[in-house]
Amino acid sequence: MNFFRGVMGGQTAGPQPSGAETIQKLCDRVASSTLLEDRRDAVRALKSLSKKYRMEVGTQAMDHLINILQTDRSDSEILGYALDTLYNIICNDEEEEQDENTQKQADDLGAQFTDTFIQDPEHVTLLLTLLEEFDFHVRWPGVKLLTALLKNQGPQVQGIILVSPMGVSRLMDLLADSREVIRNDGLLLLQQLTKSNAAIQKIVAFENAFERLLDIITEEGSSDGGIVVEDCLLLLLNLLKNNSSNQNFFKEGSYIQRMKPWFEVGDDNSGWSAQKVTNLHLMLQLVRVMVSPVNSPGATASCQKSMYQCGLLQQLCTILMATGVPADILTETINTVSEVIRGSQVNQDYFASVNAPSNPPRPAIVVLLMSMVNERQPFVLRCAVLYCFQCFLYKNQKGQGEIVATLLPSTIDANSISAGQLLCGGLFSADSLSNWCAAVALAHALQDNLTQKEQLLRVQLATSLGKPPVSLLQQCTNILSQGDKIVRRGSKVQTRVGLLMLLCTWISNCPIAVTHFLHNQENVPFLTAQISENLGEDERLVQGLCALLLGICIYYNDNSLENYTKEKLKQLIEKRIGKENFVEKLGFITKHELYSRAAQKPQPVFPSPEQMLFDHEFTKLVKELEGMITKAVHKSSEEEKKEEEVKKTLEQHDNIVTQYKELIREQDAQIQELKEQVSSMSSQNEQLQTTVTQQLSQIQQHKDQYNILKLKLGKENQNQSNSQADGSQVNGLQTEELTQLREEVEELRKQHTLLQTQLGDKDTLINTLRSETSQTAEGSAGGSDNTELLKELEALRSQVQSQAAEINQMKTERQELLRRAEAGSSDAFSSGDGSLDAVKMAELESRLAAQTTETERLKEEAKTSLESRAELEQQLASATSTVAILQTEKGKLQTEVQESKKEQDDLLMLLADQDQKIHSLKQRLKDLGETVDDEDDLDARDQTDDDDEEEEEDEDED
Repeated sequence: MNFFRGVMGGQTAGPQPSGAETIQKLCDRVASSTLLEDRRDAVRALKSLSKKYRMEVGTQAMDHLINILQTDRSDSEILGYALDTLYNIICNDEEEEQDENTQKQADDLGAQFTDTFIQDPEHVTLLLTLLEEFDFHVRWPGVKLLTALLKNQGPQVQGIILVSPMGVSRLMDLLADSREVIRNDGLLLLQQLTKSNAAIQKIVAFENAFERLLDIITEEGSSDGGIVVEDCLLLLLNLLKNNSSNQNFFKEGSYIQRMKPWFEVGDDNSGWSAQKVTNLHLMLQLVRVMVSPVNSPGATASCQKSMYQCGLLQQLCTILMATGVPADILTETINTVSEVIRGSQVNQDYFASVNAPSNPPRPAIVVLLMSMVNERQPFVLRCAVLYCFQCFLYKNQKGQGEIVATLLPSTIDANSISAGQLLCGGLFSADSLSNWCAAVALAHALQDNLTQKEQLLRVQLATSLGKPPVSLLQQCTNILSQGDKIVRRGSKVQTRVGLLMLLCTWISNCPIAVTHFLHNQENVPFLTAQISENLGEDERLVQGLCALLLGICIYYNDNSLENYTKEKLKQLIEKRIGKENFVEKLGFITKHELYSRAAQKPQPVFPSPEQMLFDHEFTKLVKELEGMITKAVHKSSEEEKKEEEVKKTLEQHDNIVTQYKELIREQDAQIQELKEQVSSMSSQNEQLQTTVTQQLSQIQQHKDQYNILKLKLGKENQNQSNSQADGSQVNGLQTEELTQLREEVEELRKQHTLLQTQLGDKDTLINTLRSETSQTAEGSAGGSDNTELLKELEALRSQVQSQAAEINQMKTERQELLRRAEAGSSDAFSSGDGSLDAVKMAELESRLAAQTTETERLKEEAKTSLESRAELEQQLASATSTVAILQTEKGKLQTEVQESKKEQDDLLMLLADQDQKIHSLKQRLKDLGETVDDEDDLDARDQTDDDDEEEEEDEDED
C-alpha cells in the first residue's frame, strides 16, 4: 500500500522513482497480481499517469491493458479504467497552448499507438463486444476509444468493423441508449464511421438510421435544438452525400416530407442564436444534397417533385421573402431554392408566381435581381441570386420568353420595374460586377433558344434626349468598343468579358443575329484590331473572346452581306491577323486558369469578385465551337464551294430519302390498318361460328329434354290406362256412356284427319327448305357448318315421320276399337259377354285420351322445331354473306399489297440511282481529302432499314 500511496501523491522518504520506473512497476503489478483489487488499483494508477506520461504508458502498458479487457470481463470497474487509459494514450487532444510542432508530434503518437492496437483485428472485435455491456463505466469509455481509433486510422478500422459480424448493428444500438451522453457520443462515433465509406453508409441507412435520427432531431427541437441536432444533421449528410442508393431510400421512405417542419419560421426573426444558424444551414445543405446537379437527372427530378408536392419548396420561398433572416441563411436558402427548381418546369412555374410581401407586390424574381445589381449587397448573396436566376431559366423556354418579353417595346410598363429593365440597368451601370452578372443572366435567357435570340434583336434603347434609339446589340458593341474610356468600379476586363460572352451566346447558331452584328461597319475592324494587338496578360482573355466572336461570325454566316461573306472574312483574318495567330489567340480562352474552375459545376463560386470571369454554360459553348471555328478558318474557298455543293447534294438526297421514307411509312400505316380490318373481320367470323355452335348445342339439349319427357309421359299413360281398366271391370259401362264414347271417337277421327293434313303440309315445307339449304350449302364458303345444319334438319324430319307412323298405328287401333264397340252395342242386352266389352271400351277410351295428349304435344314440338329451323337458316344466310364480304376484302388487300410491292420496287430503283450518285460524290470528297465515314454509316443503316421493311411486306403477303 505504501507503493500506491507514493504513486497517488503521498510523501515518502528517500529518492523518488522516475515516471518510467513507476509505470514499469505498475505494469508488473498488473501482470503478476493474483488479487483483482491489486490489479484494479494498478490500472487506476496507470490511468492517472497516462496523460502526463503518454509515451511510456503506451509503450509499456498497452499489451497488459488489452489482456485486462480479455480476462477481467466480470469486473466493470477495472474494464472502465483500462478503456480510459487506452483512450488517453490514443486520443489526440487539441490543446490551445500547444504549438504546431507539439501538436504534430502528438498526432503522430496517436496514429502510432492506433496502428499498434489494430494490428490484431481481434482487438477491435473485442472492443465491439464490450460495447454491448450496458454498464455506463464500460460503454461510455468504449465509445470514446472507438471514436479515437476511427479518427486516427479511419479506413483500416472501418474495414475491420465492416467484416465483423453484427459490428455496425452493435454501434447503431447506441442511438437507442436512454443515457444522452452515450447517445450523443454514439452520434460522433457514427460520423467517423460513415466518412467516405459507401458500404458502411448503406448498412447504417438500412439499420433504420434515418428514422432514428429524424426522431432525435424532432425531440431536440429541430432548428431550435442544440449541438445534438447539429451532430444528427452531420451524420445525415455523411449518409446521403454522393450515395445514390441512400438518397433513393430516403426519398422512397417519405423522409423528405418530414423535413418541411424544419423550415417553419415565425414573423419575428430577430435574435437568431449561432446554433440555430448552424442547424438551419446544415438543413439547407441536406436539401441540396437530394437535388444536387451532380446526381442522376432521374433521381433529382423525382426529389424535386416530392419537395413541391409536400410543400417544402413553398416553405423555402417563404424564408426567401421573410424579413430579419440572417444574411448567410438567406444566401444558402437562395442556393437551395435554385437547385430545387433547376430543370423542373412545375417548380420553375411556381417560383415565377411567388410575390414578395411588398406594397405593391412584386415578383420574387424582380426582388432578387434588384439585389444582384446592387453593388452594396454582399458578394456571396449576389452570386447566389445569379445562380437562382440561371436555374430558373435552365431548360425553361417559357421563362426565357417571359424575361425577354419584358424588354420588348409592346410589353414595357412604365409604372413598374421589370426583370428586363433591371438587367439592362445592370448591364450599363458603372459597376463592373453588375455588368458581368447582368450580361451572364441575359445570356441564360437566350441559351439554346433561337426564337428569343431573334426577339431580342427588336429591343431598342433610349440613349439621351433628342437622339434616336439604338438597338441593344448596337449598344453592347458600343460599350465594348469604348473599352477603358469609361471609368468603372471593379475589374478592368470584367465588363468586356461579360459583354463578349453575351454577344457570343446571342449570335451563335443564329444567322440573323450574325447579319445584324456585321451590319455595323465598325464591329469587324474593332475585333480584328483587338486580336492583332500584342497586349498584356490581363488582355489575353479579351483577345481570345474577340477571336471566338469573329469565328462565330464566319461559321454561322449566311453570306447575306456582300462585304462580309465567309470568304472575305477569312481573307481579312489571313491579311490582318494570320490564321495561326488567330487560332493561337482563340486558344487563350481554354488555357485561362479560371476556365477549368468554372467548367466543373454550374454554381458560380468565386473567392473574390475579380476572379468572376467565366460562366459554366459558356464553357460548354466554347468547348463546342472551338474546333469547328478552327476548321472553318483553315478551309480554302474552293474547299468551301465543294463542301457547299456536296452539302446541297446531300441535303437534296436526304430530302428525297425523307420523302420516300414518309411514303413508305404511309403505306406501312395503310397496310397495318388493312391488317387490323382483316383481323377484326376474322374475329367477327369466329364469334358467328361460336354462336352457331352454341345454338346447335341448345338444339341438342332440347332433343334430350324431349326424349326424357316422352318416356315420362309413356309411363304415366300406361299407369293411367291400368287404373281405368280396373275401374271399368268393377263398375261396368252403361248404354249412355257407350253413346257418349262413340261421339268422342267420331270427334277424335276428325281431329286425326286434320292432323294428317297438317303433317303433309309440313313435310312439303321441309322438302322445300331442304332443297334450298342444299343449294345454299353448295355456294357457301362455310360448307362444314351447312352440312351440320342439314343433318339437324334430317333428324327433325325423321322424328316427324316416326311420329306420323305412330299416329297411323293409333288410327288402325282406333278403327278396330270402334268396330268392336259397335258390335258390343248391338249385343249389349242379349249377350252375356257385355261386361268384357265394357272393360275393353274403357281401355279404348283411356288410350284415346293419351294419344290425343301425345298428338297435341307433338304439334307443339313440330312448331318449336320449325321456329328453331327458321332461326338457324337466318343465321346461316348471315354467315354466308359475311364470308362473301371477307373474301372480297381479302381480294382487295392482295391487290393493294401487290401495288405496294410494285411501288417499293420503283423506290428501290430510285434509291439505287441515288446511292450511285452519292458514291461518286463520296469518291470526289475522298479525293479532296475529306472524311465521309459517318455518312457511309448512315447510308448503310438506311439501306438496312429499307431491306427490313421489304422483308416484312413479303411476310405479310405470305
